[in-house]
Amino acid sequence: MNILTTHRIVTFMVTAILAVALPAFIAGCADNRAQNGELVVYNARNEAFVKPLLEQFEEETGIRVRIHTGREELVNQIEEERNNVQADIFISNDAGAMEYLRREGLLQANDSPGIETIDERFRAADGSWTGLSGRARILIYNRDIISERELPQTLKELADPKWAGQFMITRGGNISMVTHVAALREVWGDQETRDWLRSLKENAGAITGSHTDIRHSVGSGEYPLGLVNNYYYHLQLEEDRHNNVGAVYPDQEDQEIGTFVNVAGIAFINHAPNESNARKFIDWMLEEEQQYEFSYYSKETPLNPDIAAAPGAKPIDQYKTMEIDLTELGPQWPGAKDLIQESGLDLGI
Repeated sequence: MNILTTHRIVTFMVTAILAVALPAFIAGCADNRAQNGELVVYNARNEAFVKPLLEQFEEETGIRVRIHTGREELVNQIEEERNNVQADIFISNDAGAMEYLRREGLLQANDSPGIETIDERFRAADGSWTGLSGRARILIYNRDIISERELPQTLKELADPKWAGQFMITRGGNISMVTHVAALREVWGDQETRDWLRSLKENAGAITGSHTDIRHSVGSGEYPLGLVNNYYYHLQLEEDRHNNVGAVYPDQEDQEIGTFVNVAGIAFINHAPNESNARKFIDWMLEEEQQYEFSYYSKETPLNPDIAAAPGAKPIDQYKTMEIDLTELGPQWPGAKDLIQESGLDLGI
């Protein structure tokens, strides 16, 4: 038997084995996923920030993850599905939205041991939702056209006519704006907050749909400054051009209210169809490695003090934060939208 004939026989045998074994292997993987079930995630966060984590969870557990990404409308969708629940987990960029859902009876309690690593200010007492990373409300500014000493150092200074036309804000209905207003209602009361919003609307040089618009416009010098979440500043720093920007964490003096810090985190939906898998996911997300990854790509701040912030991100203990329990924003959150509309700062563009 020559070498060529031997090679053909070996090739035939290997092909025959693979023809039997490979489908069985694939079927076994499919059976494993079917046995382990699935997890349905409603995601209001940038999908690029969460998809790697969800894929890792799927790979480690064999649980199939189905993700549906949206924005503010996901809160309404969860409400509408209360009698026909479709999702297990809600990943949110906003404590106000999560606490609102909890108060509406749309979240369920959770007692994951890892939840104790998060300060009580940044999670629900029953564990139904928890923040994982902090999102500070700051002023981004262009260093080429304004110096730090010239900048407003408090939010109230934005109401001064001297800043008319000099800064950008998002539309009133942006979820970060709504929750920021809810926090100010808690601290300032309705009238003071309403007056501030009216002045903010009058003074704003531009009201835009997203924080991305703001960081790009400030970076290019179209406007000197803008009100954004802190990670947009870090994102602008990483641009190839128009990256000479700085950040002011407002209201830092002793008599001032401190910078408002919202959170991004996870919520456990009541009557979740895949409750066991949802609990596994929450336990997994509260492990230190996943907490770090959750904040790393977005340059947000870990809420767990034992986890280092990503390079360039300012740790939460390095600036004064507004002393407010985020669960207090639940009752303020719906009324904040009303206040925004009353001030003339429309919820739309």
